[in-house]
Amino acid sequence: MSDMENKLVQLRIRLQERGVKLWESPYYVEDLGSSDSAVELLAQELSRELHITVVSCKNSLLELQEHSLRKLAARREFDDTGLATFHVRCVDNQGGTAHTLEVKCALGELGSNLQRKIADKLQLSEADHVKCISAGRMVVPQATLKSQGLKNNQQLLVIVGQPDARGEALYERIRQIQRDVEVVVDSDHRFVDLEDQDGNVMFLPPHENRALLMGMSLGEKARAAMRRGHYDEALLLFLEADEKFNNCDSKFLDYVDNYALLNLDIVWCYLCLKNITQLPDAQRRLDVCERILQRSYGENFSRLYALKGSSCPERALIMRLQLLQGVILFHQNQRVEARARLEAAGTALAELKVNSEQLELLVEMGFDASAARLALRSSNGSVEQAVQFIQQRRQRLQAARANSDSERQLSRRLAQMQLDNDGRDWVHPRSVCRLMDLGYEQQLVVEALRRTENDLARSLELLQYHSSELRQGLPDSQAADEQMLGTLRGLGFKLPAARAALEITCNNLDRAIDFLLKSLATEEELNSVVERMSAVDNAATAAATGAASTSSSNAPATSALPNSSSEQLSVGTPSKVALVKSVLNKAKTELETYRAYRRFNEDIPDVDQDYLDLPLEQEEQLLNEYTQLLEH
Repeated sequence: MSDMENKLVQLRIRLQERGVKLWESPYYVEDLGSSDSAVELLAQELSRELHITVVSCKNSLLELQEHSLRKLAARREFDDTGLATFHVRCVDNQGGTAHTLEVKCALGELGSNLQRKIADKLQLSEADHVKCISAGRMVVPQATLKSQGLKNNQQLLVIVGQPDARGEALYERIRQIQRDVEVVVDSDHRFVDLEDQDGNVMFLPPHENRALLMGMSLGEKARAAMRRGHYDEALLLFLEADEKFNNCDSKFLDYVDNYALLNLDIVWCYLCLKNITQLPDAQRRLDVCERILQRSYGENFSRLYALKGSSCPERALIMRLQLLQGVILFHQNQRVEARARLEAAGTALAELKVNSEQLELLVEMGFDASAARLALRSSNGSVEQAVQFIQQRRQRLQAARANSDSERQLSRRLAQMQLDNDGRDWVHPRSVCRLMDLGYEQQLVVEALRRTENDLARSLELLQYHSSELRQGLPDSQAADEQMLGTLRGLGFKLPAARAALEITCNNLDRAIDFLLKSLATEEELNSVVERMSAVDNAATAAATGAASTSSSNAPATSALPNSSSEQLSVGTPSKVALVKSVLNKAKTELETYRAYRRFNEDIPDVDQDYLDLPLEQEEQLLNEYTQLLEH
């Protein structure tokens, strides 16, 4: 923040306290304009109170007066014509203001119309590349401005990327990330799972699970962009993540630390983009963050400090929260409260700093810099204790994940068995395991949990006293159709897996193929399927165009598939050609999930608590800047 901006903050608050209206007499007279003598007199009074020069004070008053007159004119125009005026600030990646402009648009128009008008003013060919942010929410192109809460004379933040055509690159990158995250989260390969901080798997109903995974995955990509200093990209992804989190039941959000940290990260991006126009939203988000963290960590974070000590890594997040609260209070001219928050942040920051030589020593020992920094903070700077901390945490995570393996595998099987019901009748895998441990068979346990909506006690009662009734409700088991089994063998699938797939899907060939492809454990296995199906498809195409070998011109094209069976799949008939093409397309789709996961994972650190790893360099710079402004 510049010294001039600091003066404007103080001056604006002082005028509000005095009830001074610069757009009214004696400071402004209709048809005559600004009264120089009245403004001069006011500047002399306020300069003494605020300890600034009269010239500087007067210039600031005139700037504030001009701003008020523009807003007044926009209000009159809105009343007369219905056209709302939006004050648009376009930022570049480094937080500088690339453009400031006014755009007029009726509130009944769609968000896409506002995007188009901004794009026209910025001479951009693609309106979709204009991302408008209003009060902490992305402006939706398909909804009216009024329905999204936009108002006349509102400030908007717009991100379009840098003038060197990075805008298009940014837009495409965001779209690719969104597509990859959806593919990764929706994949039956379960590339990502919900875990608690100790590595224990968490199970939620499918809708809640998907919303949280989408929000957390987009948040991870946003944090990766933030680490690169791309705050424009990070903010767009964080706001997309916020939308996904809000699709989740609010009772979950109040207990998920990730949502608290998402709000903290959004405010951090506001600040790095020098966007004080989002102050009301920043205040709201910091309040949400503090409420959730205090619910998790206790009042004034007492429970956290009692369990882990005041030097725990989580304190870095609390320090950033206090720092941002101090900045917001400063901009609200609550300087006493701002000083208290900044001092608390300064104390925490000093205690969280790690010795660079100790950090370098741990890195030389082969530890990741992020894990080493977190360990040093948790060990009061002791290298020996930091090594023990890293090793013990690794062991706890491995043990927790090993204990959860059976539950994860069961969850995957249950999901595959429910391909057609979109998550309806969802059963909790951990409850299934607990009841199976008591000796009950899986099918009966699943049926009991479905009927009781995962009530463990009532399910146990059904299993104990009504098992015959439960068994009657089970679907009749069907033996695998031998002809379909031969078809699947001809496609190269192994006999036990093909038989199980047909039995589970009640001899639905299409679903059985889906089941088998989703059951493949590696990318190499899927590549093998793609290669086999491509070979058969090419042979069929060659035969259809007369390019097949003359030696087999009078026989249907066949292809011996490279597997242990003796079956061959004839592809001479249209139905079989269509089947091969279907399997090929399905396999390629599954293969794309692996590629999407690689892209998703390429800039995500392999440190489970990387969100706690704040180097604190930017925080220290910001703390010094606002401390100096308070001293002035």
